[in-house]
Amino acid sequence: MENMSAILYQLALFVPIIVIFYFLLVLPEKKRKKKYQGMLQELKVNDEVVTRGGIIGKITHMDENTITLETSPAKTRIKFEKSGIAYKMKAE
Repeated sequence: MENMSAILYQLALFVPIIVIFYFLLVLPEKKRKKKYQGMLQELKVNDEVVTRGGIIGKITHMDENTITLETSPAKTRIKFEKSGIAYKMKAE
């Protein structure tokens, strides 16, 4: 019976650690990921975005998985995967 109570005591200490871990690490990451996916879904032609590499450009063409950005007045166009977009620039 002592072994059983020792196991329950250790379990009682371990469960709150798992719960705290979930609320501090897993839940915020899910929320951030959901927000990012929503931002990618809302992108449209003529939006200004910044890539993960720091390139700023305007979306000129989109399809299912790729985005084409125009990055300069010389109309330089670069094709990226949607996952390469870091964030959408706010309208000024």
